[in-house]
Amino acid sequence: MNTDSAAHRGAGRAPHPFAGPRPTTGGPVRRTLLRTALTGAAALGTGLATARPATAATRGTPPRPGTPGEAWRELAEGNRRWRTYRERHPHETPAVRQTLTTAQHPFAVVLGCIDSRVPPELVFDQGLGDLMTVRTAGEVLDEAVLGSVAYGVLELGIPLVVVLGHQSCGAVRAAVEAEESGGRLPAHIQYLADRITPAIDHGKEGDARIDATVDANVRLVRSELVAEPDLAARISTGRLAIVGARYELTDQRVHRLA
Repeated sequence: MNTDSAAHRGAGRAPHPFAGPRPTTGGPVRRTLLRTALTGAAALGTGLATARPATAATRGTPPRPGTPGEAWRELAEGNRRWRTYRERHPHETPAVRQTLTTAQHPFAVVLGCIDSRVPPELVFDQGLGDLMTVRTAGEVLDEAVLGSVAYGVLELGIPLVVVLGHQSCGAVRAAVEAEESGGRLPAHIQYLADRITPAIDHGKEGDARIDATVDANVRLVRSELVAEPDLAARISTGRLAIVGARYELTDQRVHRLA
């Protein structure tokens, strides 16, 4: 998967369709730590929350995905390009980079694993300013991760959060094997295992248990996000969807988990 190959770049880089700052979406943020971070971010981003977004009419390009369904379709189409070696590697031009110095308006948050084989911008064939990504081993949640997801949803109005697990997750394997052996993992790695352990599928054995736990862990993390009151309020009005998905290393396909 040589992403630098000209043969893999398909139709070439497309112009960035999401130029121009967006208004804030409002809504209190429950977590004190997040509020502190938002205050600092507001001071840094002068154009983030004041002007109307550009439209297709003003820019001559497709508008930013504004609904959960539109956002997922954009990700699915990007993954189709990736797995068929027709990547566009969009939104990397000098003009796009200059536009992004004053504003950002990504259309999806992807909470994924730190695994080097699963970079969200590549597997979804997206570019600068398109995705807000948060990556932890095994998609483990903590206050910093929750605050980061909430920032994207509550302050930037992002309509879609994807919890992205993947085939052959090392963090999941470590948690399963540690539980089976009764041993302790080094230093802070045990914290990760402790968070993944509730998702372990005891109905299967061996590699099948690890594989099933990958899916169960995605569902567990998604359920924790859905239970957050600020996020749940947006889900209830259709402004937000939080979905679980899985990336297959063998064929580079992303598919949603029920």
